[in-house]
Amino acid sequence: MKTFLSVLAQHQVVLEQLANNSDEIEVAGALLISVLKQGGKILLCGNGGSAADCQHIAAEFVVRYEKKRKALAAIALTTDTSILTAAANDFDFDSIFSRQVEALGNANDCLIAISTSGRSGNVIAAVKAANNKGMAVIGLTGSEGSELSQLATMTIKVPSNITARIQEAHILIGHWWCAVVEDAFSREA
Repeated sequence: MKTFLSVLAQHQVVLEQLANNSDEIEVAGALLISVLKQGGKILLCGNGGSAADCQHIAAEFVVRYEKKRKALAAIALTTDTSILTAAANDFDFDSIFSRQVEALGNANDCLIAISTSGRSGNVIAAVKAANNKGMAVIGLTGSEGSELSQLATMTIKVPSNITARIQEAHILIGHWWCAVVEDAFSREA
């Protein structure tokens, strides 16, 4: 059995290596600021723990992260059970996010697509739908090359193949995006 200290050591190694991705993370943060300043919105999709991250990040944008500022347009595509179950039932599970992107997405929006493997069929379908609408797509995934990394406008690949370590890095990145976006909008208030 792994000790807590061994898991903590894994986590620390991944976060130290994540520094090599700082340029991509910062470019993605600037893209999110630009999208929101131009009146666009942020859509987010992912499965399981990544779905929870979508909801968490969307809530930080809409409500607040640390500062009082205006509400920012963000929608977690993981939350409407009627849409999710109707799309899965009437079409297939791979359509649960793409149908929402088709209905809600516009060319001035950005999709944050989260998949630790980069191979989730419903996330890939959403990315394809976003590409068809001319939307920017930020992919968050693990270190392996994947279809997500090939289809996204930009991809942040967390340097790990361990799902838990990838997810820990994803929420850290999401929190940094929330902070930098919030700073940009709180200066305007």
